[in-house]
Amino acid sequence: MAFAISLWDLGLWLAVSSFLMLITSEISSPYYGRINLHIDLKRMRKIAIALGIAFLFVVSLKVISIIPV
Repeated sequence: MAFAISLWDLGLWLAVSSFLMLITSEISSPYYGRINLHIDLKRMRKIAIALGIAFLFVVSLKVISIIPV
């Protein structure tokens, strides 16, 4: 039995992952008090932005497929 995943499911996963990573990087910012995390926040933000761009690409593919040519 194969695990079926559509392009829209992938886009939804990308959006949720990007949103959660951006929220986590902002909450764990050193400006909110002493936090002893060993996470590279710049790298986390870059990955979250890349996931957001990938989500926008998936959405644009979906829109292009809907518009009749």
